[in-house]
Amino acid sequence: MSALTGGRLRSWLPILTWLPSYRRADLPADARAGLTTAIMLIPQAMAYAMLAGLPPIHGLYAATVPLLAYAVFGSSRQLAVGPVAMDSLLVAVGVGAIATAGSPSYVASAILLAAMVGLTQLAMGLARLGFLVNFLSRPVISGFTSAAALIIGLSQLKHLLGIDLTGSSRVHEVVYEAGRRIAETSLPTLGIGVASVASLVVLKRLRPEFPRALAVVFVGTLLVWSLGLDARGVAIVGEVPRGLPRPALPVFDLAAMRALAPTALAIAFVSFLEAVSVGKAVVAKHAEPGAPRIDANRELTGLGAANLLGSLFGGYAVAGGFSRTAVNAQAGARTQVAGLITAGVVVLTLVLLTPLFYYLPKAVLAAIIMTAVFGLIDLAMIRKLWTLERTELALLILTFAGTLALGIVEGIAIGVGASVVWFAARQARPHAVVLGRMPGTTDYRDVSRCPEAVATAGVIVLRVDAQLYFGNVEFLERTIEGLLDEAPDTRAIVIDAKAINRLDSSADTALGNIDETLAARGVTLHFAGVKGPVRDMMARSGLSERLGEGRQWATVHEAVTGISGQREQPA
Repeated sequence: MSALTGGRLRSWLPILTWLPSYRRADLPADARAGLTTAIMLIPQAMAYAMLAGLPPIHGLYAATVPLLAYAVFGSSRQLAVGPVAMDSLLVAVGVGAIATAGSPSYVASAILLAAMVGLTQLAMGLARLGFLVNFLSRPVISGFTSAAALIIGLSQLKHLLGIDLTGSSRVHEVVYEAGRRIAETSLPTLGIGVASVASLVVLKRLRPEFPRALAVVFVGTLLVWSLGLDARGVAIVGEVPRGLPRPALPVFDLAAMRALAPTALAIAFVSFLEAVSVGKAVVAKHAEPGAPRIDANRELTGLGAANLLGSLFGGYAVAGGFSRTAVNAQAGARTQVAGLITAGVVVLTLVLLTPLFYYLPKAVLAAIIMTAVFGLIDLAMIRKLWTLERTELALLILTFAGTLALGIVEGIAIGVGASVVWFAARQARPHAVVLGRMPGTTDYRDVSRCPEAVATAGVIVLRVDAQLYFGNVEFLERTIEGLLDEAPDTRAIVIDAKAINRLDSSADTALGNIDETLAARGVTLHFAGVKGPVRDMMARSGLSERLGEGRQWATVHEAVTGISGQREQPA
């Protein structure tokens, strides 16, 4: 195998990079992390499957093969893959529109959806679309996740109260229905649920390292079994099939695929965003010096493989979990061997322990979900943006309100649309300032920030801090016109181009038009500090030849002194 072929293969199969050099000394830490994460994952996987409208066993299925696939194809050495709250709710919303929760057709559609998500992510990875993660701003993500956390938490009221509420994902409808039927509350169910929530919250504060989810599962199951609370209206998980799933292809029904396509796209993007966000955070906090960076394109292929292969074994859509990844890293995970060990523990659970979950109360699983997702409500970001940037706070509020009012999928669309509009608006109005010379120096500074900076009579120096392209060149034209209206005695304009790193054909043409317009008013256009790529574009278009050497300068100071010298020469 050639070095080039080997390098390409390792880029697509990251396991070939770290496994051959795996150190035996890392095995104890990976084993400890894998076991710790498994103890957290098993109850969470069952809870999130319930959130998705699926039998709990499918949460365990989604916690086996996807972990193995990600270990082979994923770029993060510490990301803990498996069922997560956000994707589970999206599954419930998308599949719930075409099938009844818990029915065979619902399960088949959820498995099909996982395959569609996997294929979408693989296609995005092969097309190297990982850069798309950069187009969703942090405030928009915060607004969406905060709203989704409220929706997810309130969706569990039916299990916490023991009431069969409406399946709507709109907060006001859930709250109204719960209030209308509050008298139907099952007190034993409510007692178990509230006690579980309180235990999870208190244990998190007092003993963060304690396996609190597993503890409340054990205690809740023991109480229901010993006191016969299932006969008093406490809903339980019931029979959980023992053993591993048989591999089978999803049922590719065209009508279902058309109906699920928007949800598949939403989950593909959201789960990718979650994985990259948590992966980068873990690398920044826990990775050893020299550890590889998170590769967004490899994350797409890793998650795509996890979802596609998981769908062959009864799994539903998975992603990288925030809390589990943090636990995995804190427990000392060095590589994805920890993930392989986690999957092994889940397999043993499927083979040996599933009968123990028969009396597990659904209220306990609801408590696990609620305490997990309410930590996603980002009040700190609201306080930060109130101080730093009110416009971005408005984006957060818009996304938050849109998600609450319209739903999860619509909230994603609002968030993406708001991010794109905000980005386009910022690009269309680049930062542009007038410069003046600092006394006794050759430096030129923003006159609005440095009152001591002195402008040269008859010369306007304008610095543009952005690339020039079709979307913002009109803003430059209007800015120049406004400056000339304020200073009609201007005879030269110098564009400080040090911060302009790109020029497209529309902007190049517009600069030529600006030059003609200024010439008609007796004003000459000059450029200073033009970068190489911009000079190349100006040369190809003929703009450089038109300007000549007398209007292109290395520095602003050379331009200003040169213009002053030209004006002082006798006619």
